Amino acid sequence: MNDARSTTAPAAEPVALPAEGPAKGPVRGPAKGAGPVALVVAGALSVQFGAAVAVLLMPRAGALGVVTLRLALAAVVLLLVCRPRLRGHSRADWGTVVAFGAAMAGMNICIYQAIVRIPMGAAVTLEVLGPLLLSVLASRRLVNAVWAALALGGVVLLSGGGFDRLDPVGAGFALAAGAMWATYIVFSARTGRRFPQADGLALAMAVGALLSLPLGLAESGGALAVPSTLALGLAVALLSSVLPYTLELIALRRLPAPTFAVLMSLEPAVAALAGFLVLHQALSLLDAAAIALVIGASMGAVRYRAATREP
Repeated sequence: MNDARSTTAPAAEPVALPAEGPAKGPVRGPAKGAGPVALVVAGALSVQFGAAVAVLLMPRAGALGVVTLRLALAAVVLLLVCRPRLRGHSRADWGTVVAFGAAMAGMNICIYQAIVRIPMGAAVTLEVLGPLLLSVLASRRLVNAVWAALALGGVVLLSGGGFDRLDPVGAGFALAAGAMWATYIVFSARTGRRFPQADGLALAMAVGALLSLPLGLAESGGALAVPSTLALGLAVALLSSVLPYTLELIALRRLPAPTFAVLMSLEPAVAALAGFLVLHQALSLLDAAAIALVIGASMGAVRYRAATREP
């Protein structure tokens, strides 16, 4: 779950970033080694352990209240740290930021609505289908579709064949979160090209916070102002938004969108680990086999990219 966020080199695959004029910020060479992959993995660990903390916070603030706390507090932190310039940006720049922020808010709202209705692991498993579909549609190479198909087999196996027993509304929210996640990947990459450092992320986070604020206040009201709730909300904001979205923004400037999308299939495995350590949810042998398949598919995608020197 995401329930997101430098260089400015153009992505290799056409869906990632069409030509949009000169990029803003220093241009660096292609990524070397496993650097951007490590960023994605670190972001996945952060966001899923933050999601586990969010589950503990939901009885206090509600699902929409947690989304509001997460985005609003993350926006405050990023705006204070980045201090992005508001002038000197084109209408297209602002349109990209607004779309990025809307996708971010929609992704968080949908996945948290799913988590209150279906188990966290199943919700993340359904959500990751969005990036997997993006990987297949975005890539011109058949082998990327093969890796995505293997990862899809892993997430289906991880479900344990129980999707038919899930609450249909919860499953629908999880699938909607997946669609928002795919949109988030595309606009995160575009934002990274148009804004230096994490400025675009800070502005997009503010947009997402403003969009979620009325919903959170309507559901939770004064509960959001309780000091202990605010403290947990800040932890969720840092773990689930500030750190992972920043890492992903940097990684997307150095990885093509299809490779990044396949790496997102690691999320259910990381969610299972977070559930085991934080929420004391046991892992079965079937779960372990599914996790191994997902990780193998992701490693295959990365190794193929390195072998072909795909930028």
